[in-house]
Amino acid sequence: MRTSLRLGLMMLAALLGGSDLASAQTAKIKLGYAKCAHCLPMSLIPGMAKNVEVEATGFNSGNDVLTALISKSIDVAQVTYLHYITALDKGFDVVAVSGQINGGSECLSSTKLNLPPDDWTAFKAMVAKGKSDGQPLKVAASRGNAQDIHMRGAFLKQGVDPNKDIQFINIPNPSDHLAALQRGEVDMICSVEPFASQIRLAGAGKHFVLPYDQAAGNLTNLIVTRSDVIASQRAGVQGVVTAVVELDNKLVADKGPWIDVINKLTGLDKTVATEALNNASPDPAIHRSQTLAIAAMMRDLKYISKDVSAEAEKNMDYSFLEQATGKAKNDLGY
Repeated sequence: MRTSLRLGLMMLAALLGGSDLASAQTAKIKLGYAKCAHCLPMSLIPGMAKNVEVEATGFNSGNDVLTALISKSIDVAQVTYLHYITALDKGFDVVAVSGQINGGSECLSSTKLNLPPDDWTAFKAMVAKGKSDGQPLKVAASRGNAQDIHMRGAFLKQGVDPNKDIQFINIPNPSDHLAALQRGEVDMICSVEPFASQIRLAGAGKHFVLPYDQAAGNLTNLIVTRSDVIASQRAGVQGVVTAVVELDNKLVADKGPWIDVINKLTGLDKTVATEALNNASPDPAIHRSQTLAIAAMMRDLKYISKDVSAEAEKNMDYSFLEQATGKAKNDLGY
């Protein structure tokens, strides 16, 4: 009888332990990411995350991803440093927990401009002439995305005011950039990869600059969540951040899966995907000092209404990266 009782208790303990384990393994996180070359690897996170069930959804733009996070349709979002600053300016609850991949921006000119690559002098002359003739150059981007702020910052540094000296054209979906150039609707476009490479390889536009000569440098993607998600699903957020770090390490060593996922999710040729990765750098760090510089630049550009430097620094949580990498935050961009 004692043996039976002991065996029964052992089985009950095993069942309870198994239940706890199952509970830990079935933490659920809804993840959102944008459809661009350096964003699409996020679609691989569900297959890599441990002890958390990740449901990943692709959105047309980072603006859409941020909206989903704020409305609590998703729990964790891949957005950009720009979205992070914009959200804080609007008083939204966002917490940065990891970097992801940087780069991906390129300004391309219409072939009819015959603008030499990296020739700011020629570009500024065209801007001045267009403005004096009452026909300012039409420059497009997806407003609110990293490419938009990269372009605006680079222009401003060269003495071109993007709010006064050019006509800005907003094309929300980057996949529409190629057609806009082909139809002659814009003179220049600052696009995101892989669509920038698609434009170049199709002959619809020519490389002008990689617009990284401004406060943001080439910083692009950031993984953010909300404070309520951290409070209620900390283990799930940790699972996502750990998977991002592991994925970044793998992509540095082997770009094959990256090329495959771009091809699969955009339908673009692998030649385009391969070309796009020349302008992308996996980087899970959260770059604090550059983030504060971005916030200042965005205020100068009147992209935000107030100084959010204090909030930007306060809402960076390095603990997830520290656990995922075994490094101190001073080695992770702080």
